[in-house]
Amino acid sequence: QCWLVEDYVVVQECARCSSFQAKSMQECRPTGFVEKVTCSGTKREDFKRCRSVPAETRVFWRFVGTMAAVAAAFAALVLWRQRVLDRKALEKVRKQIESI
Repeated sequence: QCWLVEDYVVVQECARCSSFQAKSMQECRPTGFVEKVTCSGTKREDFKRCRSVPAETRVFWRFVGTMAAVAAAFAALVLWRQRVLDRKALEKVRKQIESI
């Protein structure tokens, strides 16, 4: 991994690993994406793991959407519970007025 100790130039942008690469290369395992780099000093070509911006963006928006849906569900639950409690309180007040 020459890119750890010397400068490098990206030859191939970050791309998804093929099924063969995923099984044979350690760089593919953590993220599933690699980029091909050429180290400046040794002129050696190597692969470097990377994160795909579109994939990260998709995961982020999926998370945001899920959290918005959960928040909406709990807001609806709170409103429903509040209406139930208001109905119970009104019924209690009505019974107290009738008993007078």
